[in-house]
Amino acid sequence: MGRRYYRLWPELISFENLYLAYRKAARGKRSKPAAAGFEFGLEENLLALRQELREGRYQPGRYASFPIHDPKRRLISAAPFRDRVVHHALVNIIEPLFERRFVYDTYANRKGKGTHRALDRCTHYLRRHAYVLPLDVRQFFPSIDHAVLQDTLAAVIGDERV
Repeated sequence: MGRRYYRLWPELISFENLYLAYRKAARGKRSKPAAAGFEFGLEENLLALRQELREGRYQPGRYASFPIHDPKRRLISAAPFRDRVVHHALVNIIEPLFERRFVYDTYANRKGKGTHRALDRCTHYLRRHAYVLPLDVRQFFPSIDHAVLQDTLAAVIGDERV
């Protein structure tokens, strides 16, 4: 069994972490109204968010859902900008705890990996093997068993506030 981590909460709600999380959430979106509005009162917004988190009053907002057609029709759910800041703040803290537990050939949303490395790896396997099975798991994210996910996270994260 792996190590459990405690006392993550103070690091998660630190102003420095929330500011870094804001910068990541705003990357490529600074001209969007929600990001620009958050940036307009940046320090006040980060301090208010930090206070809500610290006092246990933070409540996620409503997701906006919209269809896309790339290459097939899918329903996308987008969190409000301030919730994306919280998401990035959480990832900043827990990503290093889980990184070494990931399968080597997992490329999405991982530092030092990405599309080009995934393509290189696929090319490597295509040269060694004659068969490929392209597949897509239908409705994967909505089908995740949250109890199993929470148990998996709790096995690593011992700080109940996180």
